[in-house]
Amino acid sequence: QVQLVESGGGLVQAGGSLRLSCAASGRTFSVGTMGWFRQAPGKERDFVAAISWSGGITDYGYSVKGRFTVSRDNAKNTVYLQMNSLKPEDTAVYYCAADTSAPWATSRNRWTSYEYWGQGTQVTVSS
Repeated sequence: QVQLVESGGGLVQAGGSLRLSCAASGRTFSVGTMGWFRQAPGKERDFVAAISWSGGITDYGYSVKGRFTVSRDNAKNTVYLQMNSLKPEDTAVYYCAADTSAPWATSRNRWTSYEYWGQGTQVTVSS
């Protein structure tokens, strides 16, 4: 089992920045790809970003590309999501997720690819 705990969410004005963290515990040696997803009320869970086991490969959803940066520190078992130039449409609950199937999952942009999930952290961007 892998346990994931997100932190760093909050209220920010449009144009501002936040950094989310996701701390993993348990069988962390089994974790390969890590992903971030978000879900706004009444909407589907959308792919935000993913990072390979080594941290050398990243992928982003179209709406956040160029504004968000995903990184990981395997020594600390922590993944980060730096969010800049935030927009009101970025408002959502943000979840981190772990995939144990591969160092770089081929279906990394699909929430069904991930076995473990955090509880989520709310990000609210005011206009």
